[in-house]
Amino acid sequence: MYRSNTCGELRATNVGQTVTLAGWVQKVRNLGAMTFIDLRDRYGITQIVVEEHSDEATKEAASKLGRECVVQVVGRVIERESKNAKMATGDIEVVAEKINILNQAVIPPFTIEENSDGGDDLRMKYRYLDLRRPPLQRNMILRHKMAQEIRRFLDGEGFLEIETPYLIKSTPEGARDFVVPSRMNPNEFYALPQSPQTLKQLLMVSGYDRYFQIVRCFRDEDLRADRQPEFTQIDCEMSFVEQEDVLEIFERWARYMFKEVMNIEFNEPFKRMPWIEAMEKYGSDKPDVRFGMEFSDITDLAHGHDFVVFDSASYVVGFAAEGCASYTRKQIDELTEFVKRPQVGAKGLVWIRVDEAGAIKSSIDKFFSADDLKAIAERVGAKCGDMVFILCGDKFKTLTQLCTLRLEVAERLGLRDPKKFAPLWVVDFPMFEWDEETQRFYAMHHPFTSPKPEDAHLFDTGELGKMRANAYDFVCNGTEIGGGSIRIHDAELQAKVFNALGFTPEAAEEQFGFLMNAFKYGAPPHGGLAFGFDRLCSLFGGSESIRDYIAFPKNNAGRDVMLDGPSPVAQAQLDELFLSLVKPE
Repeated sequence: MYRSNTCGELRATNVGQTVTLAGWVQKVRNLGAMTFIDLRDRYGITQIVVEEHSDEATKEAASKLGRECVVQVVGRVIERESKNAKMATGDIEVVAEKINILNQAVIPPFTIEENSDGGDDLRMKYRYLDLRRPPLQRNMILRHKMAQEIRRFLDGEGFLEIETPYLIKSTPEGARDFVVPSRMNPNEFYALPQSPQTLKQLLMVSGYDRYFQIVRCFRDEDLRADRQPEFTQIDCEMSFVEQEDVLEIFERWARYMFKEVMNIEFNEPFKRMPWIEAMEKYGSDKPDVRFGMEFSDITDLAHGHDFVVFDSASYVVGFAAEGCASYTRKQIDELTEFVKRPQVGAKGLVWIRVDEAGAIKSSIDKFFSADDLKAIAERVGAKCGDMVFILCGDKFKTLTQLCTLRLEVAERLGLRDPKKFAPLWVVDFPMFEWDEETQRFYAMHHPFTSPKPEDAHLFDTGELGKMRANAYDFVCNGTEIGGGSIRIHDAELQAKVFNALGFTPEAAEEQFGFLMNAFKYGAPPHGGLAFGFDRLCSLFGGSESIRDYIAFPKNNAGRDVMLDGPSPVAQAQLDELFLSLVKPE
């Protein structure tokens, strides 16, 4: 038996017991007469003491220990004279009677402690060492606990966990596929699933009216803090449901998760916000509503004052930043440079200061009278002590830019508290979005999303840009955590959507014939959604990066620097797959 107890288990009630511990050496402190060893496993740290009168073998073994050696210690639990309230085991220590070195270790490239001295790249390269650190261990434990609670709730609601294949047919739309060549089918390829969308719809046709899966998905797209080439979804689908049925059960699920994992209760229903309201009030379809600073359209008040910047813009919009009237010129200049960065794309920033006495000063007071500026300040809800920030341009581009500024100001004001949660549903998304470059409509979600029943007549009038989707997103703290829709189950309606997206009947049959044929045999009304499991873990854990909650993530270039992948393969493998390589230009 390698151990009788873990390194985080022993307490004052164990004093007097002889125990066997095993783990990694966190730290060794040789004080001459005595040696103290911090022994660590994933459960915690226990202090080991090698006393002056310990036997020579024990003292010799202790002298050979370095950081991260793997050891087994047999000893007696005693009460510590100098207790450590910061450690769960801080009331006791173990007097070593025998130390068995199970494996020596070279000095690790960074400290394996709560706060490491290793940079991101170094810790990614040695991820197996980084995973020994308490913060990463807490993250993995949180992820495990959340997975268990997800399964417990959905099982209790009658959902069946059913696995779908990883090697599927490639289909257009959405992100780029990762493709897999087939040796047995020369010059043909599988795709790794971007989601099990069509497969879970087929399960509805098969009569499995409540399905879920915690499933790996793959998308070959550019990366960011909340995106990885492979990620995990909580994928769900239900039959004989309308939108309200789906939102009701998964709002209960969200409440359950917050209560069981975070011990947070929500007493009020989650807010429902139409997409257009989210865009016009917050400049985002995933608004952070933990704080105010809502936008106001001031186009009518801004035009007609011989200020060419406003007069030439189709849309002028602003918000009031509470308590920011004290901002210095330097702080305002910093925000101006911030919005002019290429990532934001604004040409400048207009401001109106309302001081504590109500006096108004502005960067545009050469063009606007005091009454004009006061009217704008009142429109955006500015009070004494507030600062108004204004951008202008094309409507949705400007709203997006102002959203970025709003979040930056909120960050500086400390309003984005990771321990505060503000969940909501964003509903009534546009069904289609127009792409200027290709001069065609694309599905905002996917081609199987149904339109709002009251908007279906717009197919006949050709007003596709006005059509709303029967779709919904679950949003919390400015992050889209999940989304879904009521699906199309009628072949005639599906054909109209394919036509609107530019599919010929032949192309639709080639790509999606398997699904359309299945629908001929009796497809029930159905809908569902998928939550980003990695995003949900990072939300609950209080981090903006999902990498901290994935055991072996990729870096920002999509590379696994630990395994050094992707990597070239042997010519023999390429020949077997009938592949030849083209050098990039």
